[in-house]
Amino acid sequence: MFGYILKRLGVAILTLLVIMTITFFLMNAVPGSPFLTEKSTPEMIARANAKYGLDKPLYVQLFNYVKSYLRGDLGTSLKMQEGTPVSNIIFHQGKFTLSIKLGLYALALAVLVGIPLGCIAAYNRGSWIDGFLRVLTTVGVAVPTFVLATLLLVTFAVKLQWLPTLSSSLTSFKSYVMPVISLSFYYTCYVAKLTRTSMLDAINQDYIRTARAKGVKTRVLILKHALRNSLIPVITYLGPVMAGIITGSFVVESTFSIPGLGKYYVQSVLSRDYPVIMATTVVLSALVIFMNLVVDIAYKIVDPRINIAAKEN
Repeated sequence: MFGYILKRLGVAILTLLVIMTITFFLMNAVPGSPFLTEKSTPEMIARANAKYGLDKPLYVQLFNYVKSYLRGDLGTSLKMQEGTPVSNIIFHQGKFTLSIKLGLYALALAVLVGIPLGCIAAYNRGSWIDGFLRVLTTVGVAVPTFVLATLLLVTFAVKLQWLPTLSSSLTSFKSYVMPVISLSFYYTCYVAKLTRTSMLDAINQDYIRTARAKGVKTRVLILKHALRNSLIPVITYLGPVMAGIITGSFVVESTFSIPGLGKYYVQSVLSRDYPVIMATTVVLSALVIFMNLVVDIAYKIVDPRINIAAKEN
């Protein structure tokens, strides 16, 4: 196990380097300059480029980025918060923390609601309950996040005035309701559909029929035997999704004016703030890679047969 983790860490580092390289060259392929304004002159832009090292060849700039990252230096903002260390912007101004809180609540809602709905639909296969849940989850997967967020905002904040219009502070329970529902609804429906499919496959296995023939209660049969094996595809899906949902949705944070990492990333791209773009991309990529590693380890915890298969191979 230890050797496997070391190997995966090596692959993760290589993957991050590849992502940094691709992001860097794509970022510099876009015409324009972060210092280009209505009042700027070519001389002013040239001085700013020299100040931040943007006048050097691209391979030198990329090497400087990698070298500074190895020292834990994410650079300084060029435009949005000029001169401010990017690490302070991401980690010490509450943007990353705000996105994590919002993402964790949305992830918890998706898991706590999606898995039971999938189990209920599978257990009541062919009934009106199953049909209703299948239609609901299909609609939930098909509806874009920005459409749901807009509908919630217009209905509950503007017309009914039950919830606050803007959720920028996220200081109360009401301020979390619409962003969390908007962010989690798609994942909730997808988890429910995935759980239903996996549960139906598990219920039709021979060991389930044997347990049912022995008089095992339905509740024990579903929760102890069928659910455990049906969770493997769900865990596979939730691994990468967990990183993305925790870092925040660009659409949701922009719609509800939440100053999280997602919204700030969009602003940095529009402003061509290179260090912020690079640092945010690396942070998001590192989370995705880390969660994939967690998923692989969780496989062996959920299904011990994976350990046996690995030893046989």
